[in-house]
Amino acid sequence: MTFAHPWMLLLWLPVAAAGGWVLSGEDRRQASAPLPADAEFWRTPPSLRALAARWGPDALRFFSLALIVLALARPQALKALGGGMGPGIDIMLVIDTSLSMSAIDFDPQNRLQAAIEAASKFIEGRTSDQIGLVNFGGAPQLSCPMTTDYGALEHALDALTPGDTRTNGTALGDAIVSGLNHLKEGAAKSKVMILLTDGRSNTGVIDPMTAAALAAQYGVKIYAIGCAKIGQSYVPMNNPFGGKTMVPIGDDLDEPILKKIADATGGLYFRASSKTKFDKIYETIDRLEKSEIRQAGSVERTDLYRGPAAAAAVLFLAAVGLAHSLWLRWP
Repeated sequence: MTFAHPWMLLLWLPVAAAGGWVLSGEDRRQASAPLPADAEFWRTPPSLRALAARWGPDALRFFSLALIVLALARPQALKALGGGMGPGIDIMLVIDTSLSMSAIDFDPQNRLQAAIEAASKFIEGRTSDQIGLVNFGGAPQLSCPMTTDYGALEHALDALTPGDTRTNGTALGDAIVSGLNHLKEGAAKSKVMILLTDGRSNTGVIDPMTAAALAAQYGVKIYAIGCAKIGQSYVPMNNPFGGKTMVPIGDDLDEPILKKIADATGGLYFRASSKTKFDKIYETIDRLEKSEIRQAGSVERTDLYRGPAAAAAVLFLAAVGLAHSLWLRWP
């Protein structure tokens, strides 16, 4: 047992001093002219009831105060909850938000909306994992650092829109390195990057295969997802004369480079050409990536102050009641 406020126990000192003062002052409270005056009467030892009447109320009040002090110190029972091994991996979502991700491939959703929905379902199934989010176009940007606050992560995910980075192109190598910078210092045994794009690398400073080799060096496995249906797609564009125009775009997904990136890091490549395939892809990744992290032990505390507080109330009421009934004293 321990106390949440042990310094409150110092109040026992004035309580003990008050008890001592009551005991030492009992003789002073005797009548100066005791009646009856017969000396033999005063030599007769007091009865048990008389002793109880004299000392009982003060004793009950004293113990009541002592119990109140104990309750104020807030005693607590401790129960150790051991640590152990729990599931957990470090995951970085690296999602393409270039303008082509607005193509309506998953009617009525565009590519990015379908990607966000599938990623959200994946996040809902995790428990102890640290997950972060990087989005990219012609340059990468961190949308959410590594966290177990899945509410904040989902908020950042839902806020993604095509053209977020306000840079043209697809900087695949730069995006991988950006995600890697936030993954490499993680404590989890397994580190995973889920790289999602609908195009090919056409800008940026770092070559995608150089970035993949660096990821492999740090033990980061990349699962690459090609997010586009096979064949021609349509992107809604603002019409200068009002409304929107559906502009056709070709299938520009560079599957060979995505397969090489995945192979170089021990991961896998998938193509998400429908919502059903999207869900199955994340289910596969979820099934493949299970590791363990050591969870710290903890202590469970249970408050015990209610017992002493209730006992103090009972004793105080008993002192008042008995002093005015069974232990009634006359001056």
